[in-house]
Amino acid sequence: MIATTEQYAAMLDAAAAGRYALPAVNVTSSETLNGVMRGLAEAGSDGIVQVTTGAAEFLSGGAVKDMALGARALAEYARVLGDRYLVLIALHTDHAPPEKFDAFVRPLIEESGRRRARGEQPLFHSHMFDGSTLPLEDNLRFSSQLLDELAPLDVVLELESGVVGGEEDGVVGPTGGRSELYTTTDDLLRVAEALGVGERGRYLLAATFGNVHGVYAPGNVKLRPEVLDLGQRALADRYPGARFQYVFHGSSGSEPHEVHEAITNGVVKINLDTDAQYAFTRAIADHMFTNYDGVLRVDGNVGRKSAYDPRAWGRAAEAALAQRVSEASDLFGAAGRSLLAP
Repeated sequence: MIATTEQYAAMLDAAAAGRYALPAVNVTSSETLNGVMRGLAEAGSDGIVQVTTGAAEFLSGGAVKDMALGARALAEYARVLGDRYLVLIALHTDHAPPEKFDAFVRPLIEESGRRRARGEQPLFHSHMFDGSTLPLEDNLRFSSQLLDELAPLDVVLELESGVVGGEEDGVVGPTGGRSELYTTTDDLLRVAEALGVGERGRYLLAATFGNVHGVYAPGNVKLRPEVLDLGQRALADRYPGARFQYVFHGSSGSEPHEVHEAITNGVVKINLDTDAQYAFTRAIADHMFTNYDGVLRVDGNVGRKSAYDPRAWGRAAEAALAQRVSEASDLFGAAGRSLLAP
C-alpha cells in the first residue's frame, strides 16, 4: 500500500534503527512501476518508487512532454494499484536540478498543499533538490528555504552534498578520482548548521563517497564508505545524539561489502536505476531474439500475434525487474522487514 507520511517517517527510522536500507527504484512507465511494486511485495520489503525529470516527461507522452504532469499521473496510478500490495511504498521525485526545479517539482508541491488543505495526504512523500552543480552555500540556501516549505506538508527533503559522478538525466558529475566525489566532514557539518538536525523538519542527505551513476568496469569506481562514518562522528561531537540519514546514489555495480559498510554508517535509502533498467530491457531483448520469427514478419510470413503482443514481452520484463528489485531488497537487508508484516 502507499504509505502515509507517518508511515514513511517510520520506514526511515526503522531502517536507521535496524541497520538496513530501503530500496529506492527509478521507474519510467506503468510497466516498470508494476515491476518495482511486485518485487518489493515478493521480497516482503518496504521501499520507494521514484521518478526523475526525464522519466516524468516520458510518462506524460511524446505529444505532451510535461514533467510535472507525468509525475502526477504516476503518483495517481501508484495510489490506485498500491492498495493491493502488502508492503509500504513511498513516492519520491529524484534529481531535480535548479534549472528544472520550478517546472518539475514546484507544481507537485502546490498540489500537495491543496491536498493537505483538504485533510488529505501529500502527492509525493519526498522531493530531491539536486544542487550539486551549485556552490555549497547556494545549494544550502535554497535547500534551507525548501525545507521550511516542505516541513508543514510533512514532505521530506532530500539534498546532495558533494557530487555524484557519471550522468543521470543530463546531470553530469566529475570523473572518477576527483575530490568532488567525496564529501568532506566540514561540508557535512555545514549542512547541519544550515538545515538543523531535525528540529526544522526531516531531510535525507545524499553525501558522496565516490558514488558514480551507471555501471563501470571493476576498479574504476573507488568507494570510501568511511567518509560517511567520519561525518556521523563529527556530527555527534557537535550535536550529541544527532545522526544523519544518508542516501546512497549510484549503487549499481557496487560490491556487497561496500553496500553493507555504507548502511552500517547510516545509509537508509539506496537508489537503484541502471541495474533495474538493464534487467527490464534484457528480458525484452531475450524475448525478441528468441521469438524473432514471431515478432517480425519474415519472408512473407505473418508473424505470431502471441509473440508481438506487448503483453508477452511486457510480462517477461516485469518479472525480470521484480526479481532484480527483490535481490536488491535482500542485499540491502530490507527483505522480510516490512512494517506491515504480521
